[in-house]
Order: sequence, then C-alpha cells, then structure tokens
Amino acid sequence: QVQLQESGPGLVKPPQTLSLTCTVSGGSIATNYYYWSWIRQPPGKGLEWIGYIAYSGSTYYSPSLKSRTSISRDTDKNQFTLQLSFVSPEDTAVYYCARAGPGVVPPYDYWGQGTQVTVSS
Repeated sequence: QVQLQESGPGLVKPPQTLSLTCTVSGGSIATNYYYWSWIRQPPGKGLEWIGYIAYSGSTYYSPSLKSRTSISRDTDKNQFTLQLSFVSPEDTAVYYCARAGPGVVPPYDYWGQGTQVTVSS
C-alpha cells in the first residue's frame, strides 16, 4: 500500500516561495514508470494540476505555472518537493501530492490527504 503525506507551512506571505514536501512510503519514487504529481484545489474551484516529477527524475509543469514552479526529489528520503515562487493570494488552495502510472498521467491511484496553504500578508 502506497501512502503519501504532504508537509509544509500553512501560511505563506506574498511574494515569498511556497515549499511543500511529499513523503512517500510503501513504494519508491524511482520505480519505473510512475509519475509523482502536485495538484491543488483553490476554494470553490476545481482541481488544478501543477506538475510532476517522473521516475526518471524528469519534470513537466503546467504551462500556466511553469515560470514559478520547480519540483525536485530526494530518492534517499523517498520525498519530492514543490516550490512555487512569487505567491499571491490566488495561490491559496489545498495542495495534494499524488501518484500516477504506470506509464500514463492521469489517472492517479494514490493521493495524500492534502494540506491547506493560505497566502496572506
């Protein structure tokens, strides 16, 4: 059973950088051919895909967020991290990490419980 757990600050001030970590247990983030995504849901809105880091370490980001997004990983700790720079109140959302695969993105078979991030001065 794969489990994902998000962690990070619940409050970020603009225009700082939001940093969240997803810790994975029950499976390696380097296992072929899985993709590890960040997804968010702003209040009253639908899910928005942010980007993923693949089993190989390659990354792919949403075009609308690409200029502000970086996803990295630590395979020794079995974690992957989201950094979203120059945040504004519009980045307030519940942030989820999720796994997709093998070989396709989506669908997602495992999700973290989500973590609320509020951007406010």
